[in-house]
Amino acid sequence: MKIRKHYLTLRNAFPHVHEEFPLETTLEELAAHLDCTHRNMVLLLKRMQQEEWLAWHPKKGRGNRSTLLFLMRKEQMLLDEAKEYVAKQDLKSALELLQAPEHPAQLREQFQEWLSGQFGFHSELQGQRRTDVLRFPLTQTIHSLDPAAIHYAGESHLVNQLFDGLVRMDAKGEHIIPHLAHAWDVDESRTAWTFYLRKGVRFHHGREMHASDVKYALQRLQRLAPRGLYSWAYAAITNIDCLDETTVRIQLTERNELFLGFLSTNRAVIVPEDACEAFGGWMGTAPVGTGPFRLAGHEHGIWNLEAFPAYFQGRGFLDRVEVWTLPENEQIHVSDLQQPFQVMHNVRISDMEARRWQQVRQSGMTTKFMTVNEIKEGPLRNPLMREALQLALDQAYLLEQLSGDVIEAANSFFPLSVSDHKAPAQLPDQTTYVKQLLQAAGYKGEPLKLATIPQYEKDALLLQNMYALSGITLQIMLIPAEQFKGELRMSADLVLFAIMIDEHRELRLYDMYKSMQQHAAPEVHKLLEDSLRLLRDEIDPKRRITLLEQLETRLKQRYSLLFLYRKHLKTAYHPSIRGISFDSLGWVRFRDIWFT
Repeated sequence: MKIRKHYLTLRNAFPHVHEEFPLETTLEELAAHLDCTHRNMVLLLKRMQQEEWLAWHPKKGRGNRSTLLFLMRKEQMLLDEAKEYVAKQDLKSALELLQAPEHPAQLREQFQEWLSGQFGFHSELQGQRRTDVLRFPLTQTIHSLDPAAIHYAGESHLVNQLFDGLVRMDAKGEHIIPHLAHAWDVDESRTAWTFYLRKGVRFHHGREMHASDVKYALQRLQRLAPRGLYSWAYAAITNIDCLDETTVRIQLTERNELFLGFLSTNRAVIVPEDACEAFGGWMGTAPVGTGPFRLAGHEHGIWNLEAFPAYFQGRGFLDRVEVWTLPENEQIHVSDLQQPFQVMHNVRISDMEARRWQQVRQSGMTTKFMTVNEIKEGPLRNPLMREALQLALDQAYLLEQLSGDVIEAANSFFPLSVSDHKAPAQLPDQTTYVKQLLQAAGYKGEPLKLATIPQYEKDALLLQNMYALSGITLQIMLIPAEQFKGELRMSADLVLFAIMIDEHRELRLYDMYKSMQQHAAPEVHKLLEDSLRLLRDEIDPKRRITLLEQLETRLKQRYSLLFLYRKHLKTAYHPSIRGISFDSLGWVRFRDIWFT
């Protein structure tokens, strides 16, 4: 690999010399370009000639210049260098090598086309042993696989492969079914939940799971993530008793019919006390769970998952899954000329290529929206200003700029509701009316601060441009996701965020409304408090959905909640795949799949 770098350095030193055109030079000049000795330069030239990258015709005698012919194109050399990085599972270095601005875009496209052929299912034979491997591309960065610290969908997906919870939700989000616990009871007050654990379940490091691990996992979550996702659910745990090695009782401060649903999320997965305490309470770089796969290692953005032979629900078909994380701006191209890589998340496929694939439009989705900080002094305390903000929100403009067959306008968190199909009222001269509202509200163009996370900066910039057309000025404030629930966003006038509407929709909406309380006007705060209490007390899931729809309607009527759009993501898989099953966001459960 180092010899290639030397060749590229020489080639870059003579950019105007074409391949196979003679270049008159000397060993001393070439050695100066590589900052090496005369002797080392002779050795390097000999090696490069053996590789047939160049031809060197030395001439003896003082004043005589030798002849050098470059034979290998720089672009091909760069491509070979990038492929060698990939062979060493260093995809990050390969991408960085080709992303230099002086390299042509066509070179990156050639590499991406080649890379697409490296993904997919293949078998490796080592003697008589066959190892089945799925290499899987993921256009996200994995920051953590500690269930207490995950923030992104890709992290969540991998955590689901490594860990298990007491119970789990079916893909439709309709029923909670046994998992690590084979049964459970709740007392008459519905505040004490007793779970009966399966016997013989083992963690990846070999130890058997006990009731004490359940207690530790939930108390650890309270300690490490007091303001994390669904913290309202686990903050209400007052006591956990281990009645014996396989029985655990969880006591809540009050009735909460959403609690069992919380236990089905990957926030509530069970972790071993000994492995966590070895890293000061956190999972560290080697997370240990009871899941169907264990983490065998990760380097250069490649995460290697190996099948866990002792998995309590049976070993999967695949021996290893390699998850190759790519920068979010990288696109994987699928070509009919390449070997299909069987399973793809969030990859666009042309109509012609789609004939060879089965496509699943995921039942889950991501919905983007804005909420208003009504406790901050400023224009948005005036309902006329909030109405102007809603009327100036041009969803058609957003969809045109974002463009995509999986993006659509949204007016609700419930895509099948009547309000979601009812477009916001359009006035004959809406622009004039917006200006009248702004004038009546006393708005004089002062900047409104919009807070969001860096991943949504593109949306924020689109809103900034869109509102500028109506005379509304937005100032963008980016806050890291892990700090977004803190106090920093309270200085903003508007909050731009998104939630995933999946099988845990109730929990996600509850969490969002709980967060919204922090910047709600007193009357809105009371509305939210009363509605959330009714949700916690309601045992009927259908009635809970009705309560959530009613709350959403009231918030929209006072322009405290503004919808932007929703994004459906598609998962495609090749017909050779068998046993495939998905969660509601279309993520594949690796344990279930096999290939023909």
